[in-house]
Amino acid sequence: MEMNFETISAVALGIGLAASTGFRVFIPLLVAGIASHFGVLPLGDNFAWMGSVPALITFGVAAVAEVLAYYIPFVDNLLDTIATPLSVGAGTLLMTSVFPADNEWMKWIMGFLVGGGAAATIQSGSALTRLMSSKFTAGAGNSVVSTGEGVAATGFSIMSLFMPVIVAVLLLVFVIVILRLAYRKLLKKKKKETEIVEVEEVD
Repeated sequence: MEMNFETISAVALGIGLAASTGFRVFIPLLVAGIASHFGVLPLGDNFAWMGSVPALITFGVAAVAEVLAYYIPFVDNLLDTIATPLSVGAGTLLMTSVFPADNEWMKWIMGFLVGGGAAATIQSGSALTRLMSSKFTAGAGNSVVSTGEGVAATGFSIMSLFMPVIVAVLLLVFVIVILRLAYRKLLKKKKKETEIVEVEEVD
């Protein structure tokens, strides 16, 4: 695979679309499907179905249902528990559909590792933000979080079609920030557990 600007743009496009599924699963799929349907986004023969009318209807209905469901108190937190595997699947699909490689196995492996990984990380960050909102605002601020996620999913997905490299860099920064926060939280938790064990041993 020759690393020219077109290749870099294709990889960046895949990262942008895949990571966007971490905010909302079906909006990026709908955007990619519409773009493919109108010839804006060229997909491989195996993924041409994403631009078909039945697929667009399915993605559209699912996207609307997903957006509305996140405005229902407590249901939004429940959805986060199933959103991670769904976003990984959607992210893998989107990354694989645009990844510039002739080998199908390579496309799917990179799709899962890069696309699925980016989607899972972004989704984890979104879920953490919602949990903090639920804790500190008793759920009152969750609608704001949901609106922000919907806007981010739509905006980043559309921008990925026209400014893939810029969007990919922005989303990768988000991924790095989320991973660092998760790492710090893990260290803090381990430190707290160690302190508890030490106290128990002294007693």
